[in-house]
Amino acid sequence: MSALYTLATHALQILPAEDAHRTTIVALKAGLGPRASADDPSLAIEIAGLRLPNPVGLAAGFDKNAEVAKAMLAAGFGFVECGTATPKPQAGNPRPRLFRLTEDQAVINRMGFNNDGLERFAVNLGRRGPNVVGSGIVGANIGANKDAEDRIADYVTGLRRLWGLADYFTVNVSSPNTPGLRALQSGAALTELLGRIGEARAALPGRFPVFLKVAPDLDEAEIEAIAEAVALAGFDAIVVSNTTLARSETLKSAHRGEAGGLSGAPLMSPSTRVLSLFHAAAKGRFALIGVGGIASGADAYAKIKAGASAVQLYSALVFQGPGLVLAIRRDLKQRLAADGHSSLAEAIGAR
Repeated sequence: MSALYTLATHALQILPAEDAHRTTIVALKAGLGPRASADDPSLAIEIAGLRLPNPVGLAAGFDKNAEVAKAMLAAGFGFVECGTATPKPQAGNPRPRLFRLTEDQAVINRMGFNNDGLERFAVNLGRRGPNVVGSGIVGANIGANKDAEDRIADYVTGLRRLWGLADYFTVNVSSPNTPGLRALQSGAALTELLGRIGEARAALPGRFPVFLKVAPDLDEAEIEAIAEAVALAGFDAIVVSNTTLARSETLKSAHRGEAGGLSGAPLMSPSTRVLSLFHAAAKGRFALIGVGGIASGADAYAKIKAGASAVQLYSALVFQGPGLVLAIRRDLKQRLAADGHSSLAEAIGAR
């Protein structure tokens, strides 16, 4: 079966990138996805009260409308983050807006939070039913509409509408494809955002973890300020990081000059550096999830040693297919054993 999925991955690369993505979603909805247990006792980890059967998660952006969360959990992911969902349906930016940089094992996107809106997202989340123990965790990544007069209100709306339908929430203020959105990462705007979400959260029944997703294009002062604000607001984790606006001179693809956020292999080093700085700034007050450039067990292990309790990936699946998840998990176990760690928790921040 692995050979079949490898063949399917190569076939999809013939299609335009966005068409290939939609074809994959349709196939997964039809039950054509891979099957692998998510359970991996030596890799199990707890984050903000969530017990993950393994630390390898699917990043937001793949399942924008929460259509295939169960299928991706069944593929062996320890957790799946759906979205980004905005209150109103949004077409996003004009096509083409998604580009494979095959020579660089990278992707550039300027999607612009295209999604079917919060109500459709909520219905789809509701269809998955209660979690089966050991099958993984489903998170909701929430955002703001491009034309919103009060973008913070959009995040509050998303949190309230999806409360109880997802296992955790990620507040995405770091997409580079919605003009002005990243301004919510700093200063008074960040303080207001965290405060209003905190007030809404406190008024809702029960408790679900809330994370903040940040950009990799931050300096040390900005990282320190965000860490202090997140700790003060009682958020449970920071997801480090979203795509980057930076472009390395080493990029080879003809698409290297396209506007949008760059993800994939070139993001591995800069996002891991930012992750390490967040680990130092966090001082154990909240968890970190490492994202950006992960394409192997070595990459995942580097994130964990830099301070991540779990990792997420997406872009590498475009080039390597769904078998990558199990390959990363196998390699992680070998690396933990080689370093004398009896659990994943022992390796977090152990540089």
